[in-house]
Amino acid sequence: MNKKKNKVKVIKHIDTLKLKKKAMIKNYIKIAWRNISKNKGYSTINIIGLAIGLACCLLIAIYVQNELSYDKYHVNKDRIYRIVHDYKDVSSTEQHQIWGNAPIGDAIKADFPEIEKVVQFSGQTSILLKQGDKRFQEENVFFMDSTAFDVFSWKILAGDPHTALKNAYSVVLTESTAKKYFGDQNPIGKTLEGGLAAGRANSGLYTVTAVMADVPSNSHFTFDALLSMSTFRNARPDVFDKEGWDYVDFYTYFLASKDFDPVKFNQKIPKFIKRHLPTNENANAKYNFHIEPLLQAYMHSSADRQPGTNGSYQNLYIFSIIGGFILLIACVNFMNLATSRSMERAKEVGVRKTIGASKSNLIFQFMSESLVLVFVSSILAILLVLAFLPFLEAFSGKHLNYSSLQNGTTWAIFLFTTVFTGLLAASYPALILANFKPITVLKGNYSSSKGGTWLRRILVVFQFCLSIALIAGTVVVFSQLDQLQHRDLGFQKDQRLVIDYNFDDKVNNNLEAIKSTLAKDKDVLSVTASRTVPGTFFPNAGTEIMSANGTMTSFAPFLYEVDVDFIPNIGLQMAAGRAYSRDFPADTAHSLVINESAAKQWGYSNPQDIIGKQFRQWGREGTVIGVVKDFNYLSLHRKIEPLALRLEPTSSRYLTLNIQHVNQPETVTRIGKLWNELVPNRPFLYSFLDDNFNRQYEADFNFRRLFTAFSGLALFIACLGLLGLVTYTAQQRTKEIGVRKVLGASIYHLILLLSSDFIKLLAVALLIATPLSWIAMKKWLDNFAYHIEPQWWMFAFAGVAAIMIALITVSYQTLKAARTNPVDSLRDE
Repeated sequence: MNKKKNKVKVIKHIDTLKLKKKAMIKNYIKIAWRNISKNKGYSTINIIGLAIGLACCLLIAIYVQNELSYDKYHVNKDRIYRIVHDYKDVSSTEQHQIWGNAPIGDAIKADFPEIEKVVQFSGQTSILLKQGDKRFQEENVFFMDSTAFDVFSWKILAGDPHTALKNAYSVVLTESTAKKYFGDQNPIGKTLEGGLAAGRANSGLYTVTAVMADVPSNSHFTFDALLSMSTFRNARPDVFDKEGWDYVDFYTYFLASKDFDPVKFNQKIPKFIKRHLPTNENANAKYNFHIEPLLQAYMHSSADRQPGTNGSYQNLYIFSIIGGFILLIACVNFMNLATSRSMERAKEVGVRKTIGASKSNLIFQFMSESLVLVFVSSILAILLVLAFLPFLEAFSGKHLNYSSLQNGTTWAIFLFTTVFTGLLAASYPALILANFKPITVLKGNYSSSKGGTWLRRILVVFQFCLSIALIAGTVVVFSQLDQLQHRDLGFQKDQRLVIDYNFDDKVNNNLEAIKSTLAKDKDVLSVTASRTVPGTFFPNAGTEIMSANGTMTSFAPFLYEVDVDFIPNIGLQMAAGRAYSRDFPADTAHSLVINESAAKQWGYSNPQDIIGKQFRQWGREGTVIGVVKDFNYLSLHRKIEPLALRLEPTSSRYLTLNIQHVNQPETVTRIGKLWNELVPNRPFLYSFLDDNFNRQYEADFNFRRLFTAFSGLALFIACLGLLGLVTYTAQQRTKEIGVRKVLGASIYHLILLLSSDFIKLLAVALLIATPLSWIAMKKWLDNFAYHIEPQWWMFAFAGVAAIMIALITVSYQTLKAARTNPVDSLRDE
């Protein structure tokens, strides 16, 4: 019986403790909320700073998660690999590219039983598709094997995925493309009239065999339609047989078995090469391949000729670091303001300790206040993210809709960051306040310790080190990208109107007549045709030229196929020899123009020495007649590569018109009307050459926008904290200011008094931030083959900008304090 009573008592005691704890926690939260409400200015600064910091972290986490999620939606993502083709020239220079030959697909499937499925697709192509009166030139199209849906996990909405790409002249449309041509009708079995270029396949009627969901945006390549590879095979069977190993126009992916060993597979490759290229020893010496996992395609691949865009791991690191900086700055603000207010709460702590509050009770009390602040800040942060996610999407050029917020990993990161921030920001102030001695503080002898003052100074320096580094980084990024836009590229890209007619035979067969008609317009200065213009696709061409030692040496320079007017039209300068000319009929079959880099590749440091040397290229033989000065036809991320300019007007895709600047919109409208009369079967698709070229830097401009936005937010949060400190400092020194005014101090001297300490701290921050930011930005600039050198004035500007912004931030409070009537501040003395 006694045992039962004791048990009941214990249970009641435990229940009573639970109730007391609940009441205590409730009381702590209530007191925390009262303190927050009582100090509205302090609370507002902390909440806004933390909210912006948390929102930035969440936005950056969403961006990073999106970048790291590429291709992970494929069911067999861990078993999908692709072929990387390795080329080595006579100088042992290696080149790796994803774009390669077709025969390797059938060969690896036959030779390696560990490969379950192989899928190949062509380089990205353009096709003019018509359905009734609807006519669009589709740019994002691939020929693809019928095994595509066995390897990749693209969702089929209608049709049979196993047979959709089996027959010739079959087409699979994405959902948005299908709606563009057929609206809400069922497109299965309907036809699209297509005309394809460059001899890849014949024009004809393409039957819609399937409709698939739009390719997810987090794919390393995307498309709007797929054409059956059998269409390509029927038109060019030669490139798929044993002689097609040198024809480059395909991407090869495969699905491996579950027990696939990449290391063992790579060890078998040399014997595979010897089996399939037994007689071509030169090819054995220069051609090889290796494999690359699908999940490395977007973020880790450094090979050339990708089927889509690549991400940047460096940029992810940079944005992650900036997110960490912003959060640290927000935490520093909290700690600074909390410790600076320690005197204000010293008596409260003394009273609480006197009536029995333990150190742990006080720590829990101050922690609860912090967590309430962080909770309110997190709610505001989520609202900010919902409001600004569309801006992040626009700035980054990524598809980041609200479904990104459904990612469990993102929310786990946000929750962890929120709790960690609250604990980190509150830990030091709580420990400081909980350690106050009640006897000392109640006697009124407590004053802020030198240690606390020095800590606040160190934290302010830390904040502005980060802010100055980010401002300096922004200046460097702007300067570098400004150079990209205004550097002398060696050719004229302004006022060049480019018409894309997609290799249409009706245009190429009447090229001179069409050019002549367009050139008659009063604002057209010249017209040229070419397969390529700077900023668009170009192939390689196996080329032999007699080297300095008299032997025919083979390299594969990049190739521009041009007409006779191309070189003068875009303003290329001759380094030696002459350009193509109508005065020399032999130029059409027996002449070649190259650039200076190509001349050097063949061993001629003086361009004049290669003039007259023999060449062989794609069935054509003759002599080198000219060398153009190097021009940046590639992105400035890369050095100028060897280039051959082949006179081949019938292979052209573009017309480039040099037009006058005046009345440009009217000129374009007039040329559009004339084009529709000359070529009624083709839409008037035009762009400007400078826009085409600058499109290569789209990722860089997106990076600049994001870097600038987040740097500005970091500086704003730092200034919020500075404002809070200055406000509190002014309040604490009210009587001192009153005494100084009575003794004759001017407003100028009082402002200088209140600001000088902060200016000194900013100067120290500048000295620390300059070398660190210089090292970081130098590393970023190394990504460009042609880049600026960081200048001292960039970092001086960052320091001056930070100081000026800080002065503007503190000026209102310091001026307000300096203009206070001393009678009001000294009244209680």
